[in-house]
Amino acid sequence: MTDLRFVPLLPDSELPTGRMRACTVDGREVLLCRARDGLHAVDNICTHAFARLDEGRIRGTKLQCPLHGAVFDVRDGRVLKGPATEPLPVHHVRVVAGQVEIALDPAAPPPPKAG
Repeated sequence: MTDLRFVPLLPDSELPTGRMRACTVDGREVLLCRARDGLHAVDNICTHAFARLDEGRIRGTKLQCPLHGAVFDVRDGRVLKGPATEPLPVHHVRVVAGQVEIALDPAAPPPPKAG
């Protein structure tokens, strides 16, 4: 098993339920989301067309892309509504001593490029 390298991002108290925050971890755009069931981290770039998901909206565990309306589940990245067909990469998130930390999934495919 690969040892994960967790990167501290922000105090746990800074992200209320129903909110999301974009961040960059090792050059990758990641979206940290807090749903009622806890914290989740996914890529911030839609898998359908290059759009930043932090400009969309989150309702419960459903994340909607602002460009074409694709909907993803932040818990596992799966597509709930097209036009996207590829799931979002999901990353590891934890809280240690009141600090939110993220580790990138080493098996995640490279994010889409703008173009």
